[in-house]
Amino acid sequence: MTCMAKIRYVARCQVCGYTAPKPLGRCPDCGEWGSMAEEPLDLTPTSSLRRAIGLSEEPRPITGIADEPEERFPTGLAEFDRVLGGGVVPGSLVLIGGEPGVGKSTLLIQAANEMARKSGPVLLVSGEESARQIGVRARRLGTLAHDLFILAEIDIKEIARGAEEMNPALLVVDSIQTMFDSDISSAPGSVSQVREATGHLMRLAKRTGLPVFIVGHVTKEGSIAGPRLLEHIVDTVLYFEGDRHQSFRIIRAVKNRYGSTNEIGVFEMTDRGLIGVTDPSAFFLSQRPEGATGSIAVPTMEGTRPIVVELQALVTLSHLAVPRRMTSGLDYNRLCLTLAVLERRVGLNLGKDDVYVNAVGGVKVGEPAVDLAAALAVASAHKDIPIPADMVAIGEVGLAGEVRFVSQLERRLKEAAKLGFKHAIIPAQAGEQFGNIGLEILTAKTLTKAIGFL
Repeated sequence: MTCMAKIRYVARCQVCGYTAPKPLGRCPDCGEWGSMAEEPLDLTPTSSLRRAIGLSEEPRPITGIADEPEERFPTGLAEFDRVLGGGVVPGSLVLIGGEPGVGKSTLLIQAANEMARKSGPVLLVSGEESARQIGVRARRLGTLAHDLFILAEIDIKEIARGAEEMNPALLVVDSIQTMFDSDISSAPGSVSQVREATGHLMRLAKRTGLPVFIVGHVTKEGSIAGPRLLEHIVDTVLYFEGDRHQSFRIIRAVKNRYGSTNEIGVFEMTDRGLIGVTDPSAFFLSQRPEGATGSIAVPTMEGTRPIVVELQALVTLSHLAVPRRMTSGLDYNRLCLTLAVLERRVGLNLGKDDVYVNAVGGVKVGEPAVDLAAALAVASAHKDIPIPADMVAIGEVGLAGEVRFVSQLERRLKEAAKLGFKHAIIPAQAGEQFGNIGLEILTAKTLTKAIGFL
């Protein structure tokens, strides 16, 4: 009677990939609770030990490397190209994350369709949907380019082999958590499988110059599922954000080796797919209420593009022992600093009030330039005094109650003037140098003076 070999197991953290002989309540490496899961210990040589892919080179002096401009191919979606840095770079590996149903697959189907029409054949691989399901969605979106090919497959080796034989202009993999490598004994979606599948695609991209887009699921905390190593392997990490119950979507880059990480792309979800919003400022201000207290507009900078966003504040008497402070789209800790300055330097008594501040439209504004607008919105809501609808405010607020200068002020003011705003409160340090922009410039050295303009 033959004796079967006993399978050995290890506990592996599903967040950082740390391994231990047995499960632990808390990962010693990343500190996450309940992230350790048992996986079979793979004792066979994996493909990671056979990576002779012909990329080895001799050391060269940096002065001897040719200065050649990076070649890029447009996806056909202008807002998507903006976030990518101008288009798709050959040999790049791009990871796109987002909540289920936000529109990741729709975005990539549209981009793949446009590239198939302009740049050649595109291979879209799905491990979650059948070819028929993708075809039904593509017909609904009107994306039926003849050179767009669909493959329902989860074996990463078969996908790589098919891509090399076909030599497409773009490879899209949806999603990386469904892919598996037969050399790895663990189940699809595990840390080992996700890491090895991404490694396969990375080596394929660098060896052949094939640009690859991969979709990644997100955890309940909003980060891309899988080990942190996954985000280090890829060249670009994009997050697709938005509420499924609203029409707008925002895509932003948190890592980009070929462009800026400050750009955002704005889309509107329609029954015909995603449509780029070329004027985000007008889009975010389209439903602004008239005569409401606690509402003010602030020009923010997203990369090279100024966007005017509406901030709303609500101050109400609290029935809790500790008043509540909540933010949406703003940094919570920075708002707490602003509220402390309002109490100590301006004299607003907010100790018994709940304070809520929201950046309308789902946009996230984390720069200090919105401090002044947030402070004015809270003061307006607290005093029940509406802010003029044609007024914007720009400036950083210091702990001494001073209003500080911010960068790219002229570009922000020009965007506000283009949208029809008439007044702007800016730091006194800027002086009167922007008088020819078309706005009445009100300079404030302190937060008290800025509130006095209301």
